[in-house]
Amino acid sequence: MKEHILVVGGYGHVGKMICSQLGELYPGRVIAAGRSLDRAKQYCRTTGGKVKPLQLNVYEPCDPQLLEQIRVVVMCLDQNENHFVKSCLLSGTHYIDISASYAFLQQVEKLHDAAKENGVSGLLSVGLAPGLTNLMALQAIELMDDAQQIDITIMLGIGDEHGQAAIEWTVQSLSSSFSVTQGGIPHAVTSFSDGKRVDFGGAIGTKTAYRFNFSDQHILPKTLGIPTVSTRLCFDSEVLTRGIAAARSVGLLKLFTNKWMEQIMVHSMGRVSFGKADFAVKVDGYGIKDGKPAVVECFLRGKHEACMTAQTAVFAAQKAYEEAFAHGVYHIEQLIRPNAIQSIINNLADYEVRRDSHSQMIHLPL
Repeated sequence: MKEHILVVGGYGHVGKMICSQLGELYPGRVIAAGRSLDRAKQYCRTTGGKVKPLQLNVYEPCDPQLLEQIRVVVMCLDQNENHFVKSCLLSGTHYIDISASYAFLQQVEKLHDAAKENGVSGLLSVGLAPGLTNLMALQAIELMDDAQQIDITIMLGIGDEHGQAAIEWTVQSLSSSFSVTQGGIPHAVTSFSDGKRVDFGGAIGTKTAYRFNFSDQHILPKTLGIPTVSTRLCFDSEVLTRGIAAARSVGLLKLFTNKWMEQIMVHSMGRVSFGKADFAVKVDGYGIKDGKPAVVECFLRGKHEACMTAQTAVFAAQKAYEEAFAHGVYHIEQLIRPNAIQSIINNLADYEVRRDSHSQMIHLPL
């Protein structure tokens, strides 16, 4: 009987948070899986038996008997190919992925028909960015009659604790070039270029943010039909943000294409012990409302972005477990309403979400 939830990477930084919360909701039916059985067992002992350990390598053929027991898979690891995802969908197992790699998400999108034919759901872009940024963009669009542009800005705290995979992805993306959609036409850009001053409001104030290869800016033109979308990144330390931008401008970030230099940077970022754990997201929407130009601002701030990603994944896993989603492969904004943001953060302290519409000069509370 399909009654278990398999969390792949379940003993990692985000995976442990997901397993612990799901273990409280479905005690004894949550499995923390990964390549190291010892690490899985070590973590599961801390849950009092509510989460069970499993050794699993997603790059090896998956045991069909295992998937016969699994109703929902929550994937917390980065993958290069969609073989494991396909095995899940063909076995009638719902699939949720927190990956930020658009190259991989594109592969999973191709499995839409397979998921639909097998009566299951595949939900992608489940986290902070992509994830809640997608829902905030949808919220901004719905406050206008005709949305023409969405600008997403993410501020991360350098004092926050980040998982190894997240740090590696960030470092690898520092020197990347990618394409964005402007006026419906692809344009090539480079990470940490094209700085923009962004006002987060409150105690955070104004920060300079730079282009970064988050997948939401690639997804939203397709799912929401927005002709111009961008995502920028900054850190709570203005010195660090500007320092990275300066290093890019003189070509120093190209050093990170060297594996040895990349590992040094990943190790250094993983040992940072100063700064704050705050994060903030701002989504600016531009368009038309009641025949007049409109600007909509949506804000989200809090502490520990990994907690927010975990909370979003738990919310999605519950919905999938209850068979609440349409069958097929979708991104989060295609299946979940923007008001879900409030439900997601209800159990977390120190979080705030708000939105403003300048076209009418009114405050629209969630």
